[in-house]
Amino acid sequence: MVALVFAVLLPLSLSPTMIWLIAAAVLCFSEFAVPTAFVAFMMGISALLVALVSLVVPQLSLQVILWLGLSVFLVILSRRFVNTSSRSSLLNEEPEGETLTEIPPGKTGRVLYEGNSWRAVCGDETSQIAPHQKVYIIGRKGNTLIVMPEYVVKGDIPPQF
Repeated sequence: MVALVFAVLLPLSLSPTMIWLIAAAVLCFSEFAVPTAFVAFMMGISALLVALVSLVVPQLSLQVILWLGLSVFLVILSRRFVNTSSRSSLLNEEPEGETLTEIPPGKTGRVLYEGNSWRAVCGDETSQIAPHQKVYIIGRKGNTLIVMPEYVVKGDIPPQF
């Protein structure tokens, strides 16, 4: 993105400071058009800081290296302020599903959740869940749902296998 900005604006005989300011504006405003979890915004802030440094350091290669380093640093720093609970859980409010296959104790099976087949494991590693049983999704680890059978959640007597 920045290379494109430099390739377009450098022949216009603009100063490097002005180019960095334009790059900063383009990157920061692109965050509004295409949300990137603050990555483009942090790269824009880095470009703004490099624009200030370019007043003192005229070498373009050092400016680009500084921009890359600042961008990586600010993106990593911004991850501390992004709410990780909303990123780690992409499950909707509907916590119910149905087992498609048996889920043996401590092993995985398949669950139908929101019209899709998901890999699933029982939250209680000693419990077995039969096929076509209603389950509640209690969590997610990667692409694997963590489920509990309905009878455990409601306190009913478990079905006999």
